[in-house]
Formats: sequence, structure tokens, C-alpha cells
Amino acid sequence: MAYEFDLFVIGAGSGGVRAARFAAGFGAKVAVAESRYLGGTCVNVGCVPKKLLVYGAHFAEDFEQASGFGWSLGEASFDWATLIANKDREIHRLNGIYRNLLVNSGVTLMEGHAKITGPHEVEVNGQRHSAKHILIATGGWPQIPQIPGHEHAISSNEAFFLKELPKRVLVVGGGYIAVEFAGIFHGLGAKTSLLYRGEMFLRGFDGAVRKHLHEELTKRGMDVQFNADIARIDKEPDGSLKATLKDGRELITDCVFYATGRRPMLDNLGLENTGVKLDKRGFVEVDDLYQSAEPSILAIGDVIGRVQLTPVALAEGMAVARRLFKPEQYRAVDYNMIPTAVFSLPNIGTVGLSEEQAIEDGHKVQIFESSFRPMKLTLTECQERTLMKLVVDADTDKVLGCHMVGPEAGEIVQGLAIALKAGATKQHFDETIGVHPTAAEEFVTMRTPVNR
Repeated sequence: MAYEFDLFVIGAGSGGVRAARFAAGFGAKVAVAESRYLGGTCVNVGCVPKKLLVYGAHFAEDFEQASGFGWSLGEASFDWATLIANKDREIHRLNGIYRNLLVNSGVTLMEGHAKITGPHEVEVNGQRHSAKHILIATGGWPQIPQIPGHEHAISSNEAFFLKELPKRVLVVGGGYIAVEFAGIFHGLGAKTSLLYRGEMFLRGFDGAVRKHLHEELTKRGMDVQFNADIARIDKEPDGSLKATLKDGRELITDCVFYATGRRPMLDNLGLENTGVKLDKRGFVEVDDLYQSAEPSILAIGDVIGRVQLTPVALAEGMAVARRLFKPEQYRAVDYNMIPTAVFSLPNIGTVGLSEEQAIEDGHKVQIFESSFRPMKLTLTECQERTLMKLVVDADTDKVLGCHMVGPEAGEIVQGLAIALKAGATKQHFDETIGVHPTAAEEFVTMRTPVNR
């Protein structure tokens, strides 16, 4: 049967655009449908604008520390509207870049909601199109628990478009989005409380990293409350919000921000017209080739719920394009040793296994750990400390994990991720000459394992 398109991609986020561009470059006839914004979550309401806001929040520290280096500054003031307007301008520029990437690759871009009407058929703006392969890359969407008064709360989607910076903010959640936004609001001057229902935030991260970040956030004056959750939210006559916690306490705030998870964005997608199956969490179920239970329909990125990171979606999109249209170049995505960063203040950078994971996997481990006050802070009153940690297999000397909390942690760990991917041993680290004076050199100077 002849199809109008070889590949029809639903969703112009990171993964979808990468798959579409490469497939078109391999000679396939490709269409992309997008109903919201080009670039997806990452570009519009995710990593890119969030990092810009993190940069903005960091200036408060820079101004504070400048006096130690002889700078006398006038009283600093911050204007939220300026930051948001400049952020919007940059996102608009990136939207245009994504449009050009698609169009210049020969991809047909359709702006409208796509609904799958059959295994090889998609409807957009009232028109039906046929395709040999359909790729679902619709991403995720924030979830706010349906507690009484939930309509008064916001998610990360709305946070980027607030008209003004709230004076008081409650951030609810224990994942990286909650920790990052708590740092943003706190750094920009809002009185911020971070509430998490569990014993310690950032579940899955190395225990030393979690503990160190908690200490640093507390040291900076952020109110961090564990074993705390909201039962209901009420709007007060003066416009403020009253959050009643499950333990009966009442907190008055101007903004309740939820970062308690994301669901796959499958609204009105038409999956009932296909054989596509969902897993128990509601994500699209796919095999190792990203193929769903309906052979002609594939899915990648956040919508499959594996590793919800932009670079992973990019890798998955490229893998799909190569397998379908350039099989001689196909390489499976390796989900091991994926580096990641949390842009909290201070930052976290990590790659490989945590100490807890390594032990659980049966490794006999040696731990090398260092906590120190960075050189930049020695002329200031700031008492922030940086943490660096290596998890090493005691039998093979192979470095299993590398973790850091401190300035530019993500930038430093990216380079170390290459070493771990290549199978570096602790001896390789020891034999590497450090760049002096830097914080990063600490990773190659730790000689004595920590006693546990």
C-alpha cells in the first residue's frame, strides 16, 4: 500500500524533532504535528527557561560575595517582569530555530492537534493523512493532586509566566523539579518553604548527596520540611492562600507550587483506535525498538516513562530514525552511565551508581569522599561546602559512580561521564594530573577511602 508519509511524528519536542529531522535526512518523507509549541517541554516550560531562572537566582550570591574581592556595590534590586520578558524573548527565538530545523530538513510541519484514527492514519485539523510509521513523542504533563482547593495551586507550566514574584511560596515535592524551583524562588528573594511527604528528598540519588544538599539549603535559610504534605488549600479574603497540612498545621502563603510528578500526555490521542497498550503507570508500552503493541506505531521520550531526560529523548529519536531508514547506522540506546544534573543552588552533578545502588547490585565498594570550602569563598563570609564522591568496585578498581554537589557540578561531571563510560578505574583517576587550582582536581587527588 502507498502511504502519504513514511513517518508521521506526533509532537515537536526534543525527541520528535530529532527523529523527524534525521529520518528526512535519510530520504524519508516525514510529517510532524504539534498543537502547542515547537521545542516541547524542555525549550518552553522545562530545562531551558528553568536554567535561565537559576542563573538569575544565583546573582544574589554573587553580589553578596563581591565585597570580599574589593567590590563596593550599591543596593541591588530585582525585577521579575524583566527576567520573564527576556526569558520569553529567548524562548521565542528558540521556537523559530526549531521551526527552521524542521522546514529546512524537508519535513512537513502541521500545527494542530493530531489524533490517531487507525494504525496508519492520523487526523490533523480535519484532514486525514496516512503513514507507514507513526511515532508518538507527545511528552509529559505536570500533575497536581486533586485535593480540596487544588485549583489554587500552580505547576511548573504556570510558574514561568507568573506576572510577579510571590513574596511567600510553598513548593511541594521531593524530586529535582521541586528542589530546583525552591532554589529559584528562594534565591530571587521569596520566603520559600519546601515540603516533602517523605523522609528525605531526591529519592534515588546518592545518600551523601541528598544529606549534603539538605544541609546547604538549610544553611542558606530555606525552610525544608520533611514528612509534610498538604491536605487542603483555601483562598483567604486578602487573596493569600492557607495550606492546611495533614498534621493539622496551617501555613499562609501567596503561592502553592506543586512538583509531584508528571503524567504521559495522551489526551484525545486516539489510542483506542489502535492496538497500543499502556503499562501500569499509564505510559505507552514499547519494546527495545520503541515499537508498541501496534507494529506501525512507535513511541519515545517522556511518554514511555523510561529515563525522562532531554538528551535521552534525543538519543531515542535518533535510534528510531536510523533503524527505520538507515539500518546500517543503527545503534541501540545505552541507558547505563547516563550523566545528569540538578540545577539546585548549589548544583548536583552525578553519573553512574550511587553507593546504595552499588551495594544493592552486589558490589563490594570503596568510597572516596571529600567535603571542602571552595577557593572562591575563602575571601567571603559564605560557609558553603562542596561535596565530591567516588564509588569504586573494590575488586576490579572500576569507578562505578561519580557524584558532586557544588558550583558547576553539571559541567564537571559531564567530562567525567566520558571516563566512566570508557570504564575508567580509580588508578586512572589517581594517575591523572589535576588542573590547579580548581575544584575539579579534587576528583583526581582523593587517595584514602572513607571508613564506613
